Amino acid sequence: MSLNKVNTFIKGLYVIEPKVYYDNRGHFFESFNFQNLIKIIGYQINFVQDNQSSSEYGTIRGLHYQVGSFQQAKLIRVIKGKIFDVAVDLRPKSDTFKKWYGLELSEFNFKQLLIPRGFAHGFLCMSDKCEILYKVDNYYSKENEKGINYKNKELNIEWPLTSKINISEKDDSYDINENIFPFNPI
Repeated sequence: MSLNKVNTFIKGLYVIEPKVYYDNRGHFFESFNFQNLIKIIGYQINFVQDNQSSSEYGTIRGLHYQVGSFQQAKLIRVIKGKIFDVAVDLRPKSDTFKKWYGLELSEFNFKQLLIPRGFAHGFLCMSDKCEILYKVDNYYSKENEKGINYKNKELNIEWPLTSKINISEKDDSYDINENIFPFNPI
């Protein structure tokens, strides 16, 4: 099989590791194989859109999520540089409700993060530049987009230290003291 699934402590949130083939010319791997993904996660996700993001060192994007029928599952990977990627469980009935999981994704480790619906997502660019490619299983809806400040005191995410932070005005406007829970993102 060309993909391996690594369970995290959050149910349904998986690290996907593709099999990478190296030779004297470089490397090759399948970055996405629909049939293999279904086999390893046990259910079908129908991705409908690919998004690509470019960021500079210290940029934080997120934490973003969609509500109602516009929630999105995501498959995140880095094609250039490295990021600290974070997913926050916003499913009220989950044993890990309000818990976050973070890991380094890079062009060198080839890892991907499969985030199911019901999560907020964000990342920090930890290299001079980074390019992120991610698949989503639902279309974006501006009216149904929500956000959480990356410094939210209730979540207390342990972001890696950087010498600067670059964040959009919108993402920085979310109140760090806001008690975002309980709410129903569905």
